[in-house]
Amino acid sequence: MLQVNYIRDHFDQVLEGLRKRSLPDAEFKLKQVLDTDKKRKDTQAERDQLQAESKTISKQIGMLMKDGKKEEAEKVKARTAEIKGQIKSLEETYNSAEEELKQLLYNIPNVPHNSVPAGNTEDDNEVVLENGVAPTLYDGKKPHWELIKEYDIIDFDLGVKVTGAGFPVYKGKGARLQRALVNFFLDEALQQGYNEVQPPILVNEDSGYGTGQLPDKEGQMYQATADNLYLIPTAEVPITNLYRDVILQEKDFPIKNTAFTPCFRREAGSWGAHVRGLNRLHQFDKVEIVQISHPDHSYQALEDMSSYVQGLLKKLELPYRVLRLCGGDTGFTSALTYDMEVFSAAQEKWLEVSSVSNFETYQANRLKLRYRGEDKKIHLAHTLNGSALALPRIVAAILENNQTEKGIKMPEVLVPYLGFEWIN
Repeated sequence: MLQVNYIRDHFDQVLEGLRKRSLPDAEFKLKQVLDTDKKRKDTQAERDQLQAESKTISKQIGMLMKDGKKEEAEKVKARTAEIKGQIKSLEETYNSAEEELKQLLYNIPNVPHNSVPAGNTEDDNEVVLENGVAPTLYDGKKPHWELIKEYDIIDFDLGVKVTGAGFPVYKGKGARLQRALVNFFLDEALQQGYNEVQPPILVNEDSGYGTGQLPDKEGQMYQATADNLYLIPTAEVPITNLYRDVILQEKDFPIKNTAFTPCFRREAGSWGAHVRGLNRLHQFDKVEIVQISHPDHSYQALEDMSSYVQGLLKKLELPYRVLRLCGGDTGFTSALTYDMEVFSAAQEKWLEVSSVSNFETYQANRLKLRYRGEDKKIHLAHTLNGSALALPRIVAAILENNQTEKGIKMPEVLVPYLGFEWIN
């Protein structure tokens, strides 16, 4: 979440940034924060003043008792009791203001980076680059939801039987393709200096608040209500929360972690042709990369992460493009996000397969994720994450773009992992 001092000291800059997101009543919400913070501080000052007065009176009582002035001492004691009641009332007011301030900050998104274009929809996103050429397919080309039935590699009907819509069953070479992609992505990440971890796939409420899924996205998360735990929407949540309430040393940077996990998203309100087949699922596999960075180097880290994901797409021989998301399309917690999209030659559309984001101090402020600088002072770190990669649409693009009349040819880089070259 945003820092109150930053809002106060850079009010116009913060307001201008939030207007890029078309945030309703942005100025009113920011002034609410400052007014509530002033109320909190004024209450604290009044409480501190009364506590100081109480200490002074206590000394007076001791001196009066020592001098044998019991009647005067009793009168002063009455004032002490009155002060205690006032302090209790002020503490209740202070706690209420502090909670109100926290809730206000929870509901204000991050300020977009200066380079983020203004806009409200995906049509306002900026195309940074395109790479590769869409393949020319034979006349009988099919979308992946037809190919998977023809080659019997993914079964949606079985998934519906076992769980429900959006939970596919991968079979035979389909399952092997999933495993090959996971191993390929992890191996590539390790070669780039990432440390592999296996985090829990259930997280508590504090973790959800720490990375910003709560209170913004609770409607999109599956909840184990009996234990008040949430199934993760991405490995970003447990990995980043490993560093909640941690003070790092400057020499620790950069911290680079990667993990393979299943991910779960309710995707409430999603329907239509654009979510057919693997285009949008409730459960899917993903390899995530997460970095914790010194603030001076986080945007170079973001560029490095973007280049790394692009390298994976090149090795998979998939045509792709990179988008810089506009303010209205940028995630709640992100300051700058690049989306990577691959071109599906059968569907003749771009499919998002990765987002890499810099959250600056937004998550770190919630997490109390800090570091001790060379100046010996404590500062907030920067956090970043990216999909490297989410499997469903990668699988869809591989199947569609590599289909031929005699079968589906696998990308050369995956053959050592698969043990076969063709699905036929």
